[in-house]
Amino acid sequence: MSTSSNNMHINEFGLEHAHWRNWAGNQSCIRTARGAPASEDELCSMVSQASSNGMNVRVAGSGHSFTPVALTNGLHLTLANMSGVRHIDHERKRVTAAAGTTINALGKTLRAAGLSMVNQGDIDSQSIAGALTTGTHGTGLTLGNLASSIVGMKLVQPNGEILVVDESTPDLLQAGRVSLGVLGIVSELTLQVTDSFNLHERIWREDFESVMEKHDELARKHRHFSFFWCPYEQSRHCYCLPDTAATSTSGRTTDVCEVKVMDITGHPIWESEFEKVAYSSDVYPIEYLPNFHELEYAVPLRHSKEALRAVRKLMLEDFPKAIYPIEYRFTAGDGAWMSPFFEQDSVTISVSGQPGTDYWDYLRAVDQILRSYGARPHWGKLHFLTGEDVSAIYPRAEDFRKLRRQLDPQGIYLSEHLSPLFR
Repeated sequence: MSTSSNNMHINEFGLEHAHWRNWAGNQSCIRTARGAPASEDELCSMVSQASSNGMNVRVAGSGHSFTPVALTNGLHLTLANMSGVRHIDHERKRVTAAAGTTINALGKTLRAAGLSMVNQGDIDSQSIAGALTTGTHGTGLTLGNLASSIVGMKLVQPNGEILVVDESTPDLLQAGRVSLGVLGIVSELTLQVTDSFNLHERIWREDFESVMEKHDELARKHRHFSFFWCPYEQSRHCYCLPDTAATSTSGRTTDVCEVKVMDITGHPIWESEFEKVAYSSDVYPIEYLPNFHELEYAVPLRHSKEALRAVRKLMLEDFPKAIYPIEYRFTAGDGAWMSPFFEQDSVTISVSGQPGTDYWDYLRAVDQILRSYGARPHWGKLHFLTGEDVSAIYPRAEDFRKLRRQLDPQGIYLSEHLSPLFR
């Protein structure tokens, strides 16, 4: 399907050039064609042509999902050439950006405009469309996931037409916020943002039981509260976490939590080893190496401490070689039909497998524990859901599938991974 003559940037190639691999190296595919549109018109033409030829279409984003969500053997798209902020509405504090814009780039533009994202996760190199529509989140008891800030979007339909979604189409908006790309390819997003703010970040090490005693107070007191539980001394090295021994409450290095709190402040920018004040988007991100494969589930808040204790016990007693830390974060419930946080205030509990090892028994054991508490997975991280599971834990699952079938009856935006879940 070579159309280089009409400048659509779709290329056929031999298998030696057809291989794609994600950020962490645990997902890959052999694609028949790839496209790198530089405009919405080019994107629409590519999709229309692929659909006419019976090709499946998926977008890779920045490749940060640990699941096969971006894989296809059809047309594989990157929207990296479709980036940048298109419009800023200062009065309503809304920003419209192309789908391929990274969170990092968006933050820089917002800072220059005197604005901030309401919340962020701890990686900022993802494209906004990929990150938001897979349910990416930050932490904060009263703060929703990143997709909850979406107030409008454009979805490219299989025939190449644009479906405009906004607050005048509430069902489409709630379905599209966390849609994994199966309702159409997002070409543009409009986000609710807020006035620029600085965050005061503090990091320290504390015993596990001490953190559990203070858990509710820390969550209520601070805008952002999260921690990594480290079972062993080497655990923090797995995620390149700072050595907070200097701020430890006990001096211990095992069975401890690396605690982080962040609060909005009017204090001037400054930084010390484990404390700083900086612009919001400069505080959120953590520097990670892609040396882990992660599973993360959103556990109802009322069960969070009990679920954490159960996973901790499993790791210490049954899987002592599972040394990667547990990450623990808060997210408020939202109305997006396929959001892990749909109408459910939650805590996310994430664990990781070590690349090059057979970690599946461990991850399946964690999956069984967390699902027993009614947890739902982050769509971009490893999980074991079947279509029946999706129906059981997402109240609007069939409404979502019905809408998907209406918008994409041929299923060009599905894949081997997504068809069993959303067909």
